[in-house]
Amino acid sequence: MTTTLTEQVNALLTENASMLPVDMANTLGVSEGEVVRAMPSEYQTWVDGQHAETVLSQVAEWGGPVTAIVHSGGSIFEVKAPFPKGKIAYGYYNLMGKPGEMHGHLKLERMAGIAFVSKPFRGKVTHYIGFFTEQGDSIFKIYLGRDEKRQLLEHQIEAFNQLKTQLATSQLTESEQ
Repeated sequence: MTTTLTEQVNALLTENASMLPVDMANTLGVSEGEVVRAMPSEYQTWVDGQHAETVLSQVAEWGGPVTAIVHSGGSIFEVKAPFPKGKIAYGYYNLMGKPGEMHGHLKLERMAGIAFVSKPFRGKVTHYIGFFTEQGDSIFKIYLGRDEKRQLLEHQIEAFNQLKTQLATSQLTESEQ
């Protein structure tokens, strides 16, 4: 009996709700983006990558630290700081962080999809925004910040949910036209 990717992802989540999408992707032999898109709707909202600049500029306004994560070659790089403002120049979206914050140059046109993910991890709810290539590879993720008691920052949860709803609604409206 052949099972769909959605069924396989649901089975893995039922077995271990804290399993990371990247680990599910490795287990199933597919891209992380494919796994995220196959997760139940209560775990993820997928929007088109054309919204990348909007998302990045909004996150820079949230205040408080976030954790930006890049997976590369089996290693994980993390920066915990306020997300920096950016601007378009020389073909990149340039992150202009202060000392101790993230700096970088992002090719927005390579961001084919953006996922707003809310799921358990190690006994706590996590919320993050994942940016994915056309092939479903993760470019990077922005996790919502936590306070000194490891509680998610309420104002960031509200901003995350508002942005997710706004972009999902605008995407539905665009597809109806």
